[in-house]
Amino acid sequence: MTISIYNTPVKKKQPFTPLSGKKIGMYACGVTVYDMSHIGHARSLIVFDVISRYLRKQGYELTYVRNFTDVDDKIIARANSLGTSYKEISEKYIDEFRTDMNTLKVKPADVEPRATEYIPQIIELVRKLEEKGLAYKAEDGSVYYSVSKFREYGKLSGRRTEEMIAGARVDIEEQKRDPLDFALWKRSKEGEPWWESPWSKGRPGWHIECSAMSTDILGPTLDVHGGGRDLIFPHHENEIAQSEGAYNAPFVRYWVHNGFVTINGEKMSKSLGNFLTIRELTSEVHPETLRLLLISQHYRSPINFSKEAIQTSNQALVRFYELLDRINRATTAGGADRLKPIADAFMGNFEEAMSDDFNTAKAVAHLHDLTTEINRELDSSPSISEDDSRSLRSAFKLVSEVFGILEDEPAQFLDLIKRSGISETGLDEKEIQDLIDQRGAARKAKDFKRADEIRNMLLSKGIQLKDSPEGTVWEKI
Repeated sequence: MTISIYNTPVKKKQPFTPLSGKKIGMYACGVTVYDMSHIGHARSLIVFDVISRYLRKQGYELTYVRNFTDVDDKIIARANSLGTSYKEISEKYIDEFRTDMNTLKVKPADVEPRATEYIPQIIELVRKLEEKGLAYKAEDGSVYYSVSKFREYGKLSGRRTEEMIAGARVDIEEQKRDPLDFALWKRSKEGEPWWESPWSKGRPGWHIECSAMSTDILGPTLDVHGGGRDLIFPHHENEIAQSEGAYNAPFVRYWVHNGFVTINGEKMSKSLGNFLTIRELTSEVHPETLRLLLISQHYRSPINFSKEAIQTSNQALVRFYELLDRINRATTAGGADRLKPIADAFMGNFEEAMSDDFNTAKAVAHLHDLTTEINRELDSSPSISEDDSRSLRSAFKLVSEVFGILEDEPAQFLDLIKRSGISETGLDEKEIQDLIDQRGAARKAKDFKRADEIRNMLLSKGIQLKDSPEGTVWEKI
């Protein structure tokens, strides 16, 4: 099935045609390692994790590159405030990042370069731009890109020059010739890390590292490049100017940008007290709940993060696991095959949604529909054949491999979810089961008033009962 991708500069979906057949080079901007990663990082990381999983599932030979910015003004400032070195800060937060990614089930990229490992390549790229007249050395030994010399500047973001100039910020110490010019090489101040260069003892500007690393690893033209919408300008705009200015070749064939995350309808900010780190969230919320929440909206759409959204996502995840558990319990040696067409139709719909600009929202909707349909079938006939069970497992395996959810053993997951919230109810598991048994006896005796009283009492404590031909189960809501 042909994949289409919404390409940022043309503002429409286009058929995906890689440069080299089934081989794909994809680069996503990684984190600047000076602090713990937050929910905004998680969204972008999970978006490109899912994209990479799907491309591989479709048979593409993908080389996925995601960098670490390990020397930067923020890293240096953090190191100075703590009286340590930039290396110690970057190493600490690279380790913390990898711990978070393991928890979130985000797979490592194929190549994870660090800026400090590519200083020779960065210097060579700056030198090439200087030779072409696109860069100039300032009096202090810093080197700047001359934006006015690159005629296509602004083609990614669609911004006019006047808008960009109005928003340009010029530090008092900078020696730019034009407000839009940006640093390729920064002369290091006293106490800052530095490397020898033809211009000064200094360090790379932020934008140049991605151009140098991506070109060295994937070549001058990338199939896919992306990150959050906040990177479109100036970071990705500047990457285009650097790479196309140096190599006279299209830098990126498809630009992919994910939407913003808000917290309870507001922009995330430490000053507002709504800054949520991945570590804090995963200590309270199951990682698959977070993954499901972040893929339940299309990657280009904004997503609002709230307690209610987490609860909705968790309920959906529990529902999917309950069906998997029900399938396990309902599978018998005999029985007629009747569910394979439903599973096959779902897999076709899933592939169609994901091939349409990685529409995870639509794919998740199909998963809900599948769950409803299979539950209805099991309500009418509570046993399924082994062949049908295999077909359904294949469908859920596809979801697991692409979305990174439903990877746990269902009964164990459901038990974990129950136990994690039970302390809040004021009841223990035996007390809950005793009440469920009392309700069952009341229903059998046609004392529906007493049965409803028990159900409502449990519901008031956050315990929801679910009846099926196999019996009654409960979940914490």
